[in-house]
Amino acid sequence: MPLYKTFTPNSQTTVKIWKITESYDDLMRPISLRPESLERVLGMKSEIHQRGFLSVRHLLAEFGYTDTDLFYDANGKPHLKDGKYISITHSFTFSAIIVSEHEVGIDIEMQREKIKIIAHKFVDYEFDYLNKSTEDYIKKLTVIWGIKESLYKLFATPGMLFREHFLVVPFMLEDGETIAWIDYEHKKYRYNTYFLEFEGFTCAYVTT
Repeated sequence: MPLYKTFTPNSQTTVKIWKITESYDDLMRPISLRPESLERVLGMKSEIHQRGFLSVRHLLAEFGYTDTDLFYDANGKPHLKDGKYISITHSFTFSAIIVSEHEVGIDIEMQREKIKIIAHKFVDYEFDYLNKSTEDYIKKLTVIWGIKESLYKLFATPGMLFREHFLVVPFMLEDGETIAWIDYEHKKYRYNTYFLEFEGFTCAYVTT
């Protein structure tokens, strides 16, 4: 399947989502990879990860980029050679890219029961407004995880912890947006955050 969804949160930012239905061979055939990218994809043990990696290269093409336009810094954060900001994610059968004139982060997560088991590892303040008995508990936990993962990708600083350094302001699922804060080394940073659901997945992204 080609492009699944495209939207523009603002005039400087575009998000593109790909639904990964193609085989590894179909994804590999039309694209060109740098030697190091080819080595990386061939070294992946999981075909799901391989297809996710390749679908991201197709998304790059949708933006007019190629694999050679993308590079990573020492912290593993992706960058574009033209200076625009980029963030990348893939999860099972979906991948997404956000490109902007400003710093951004994006994450896609499958909504799964097991997130309740690990909630204590990434939720602190948010427990004050979450209700474990409601039907939307898993969905809200997934939004919080996605926002915090997006913040981590945007800030890309080793030593940052989801539970201790990231805070997500109370939100309603139908609103599709909220505010998040990073409190790190005696400095506070405020971010606009957005989220949407589709086919049992949650996509969250943050912008400055």
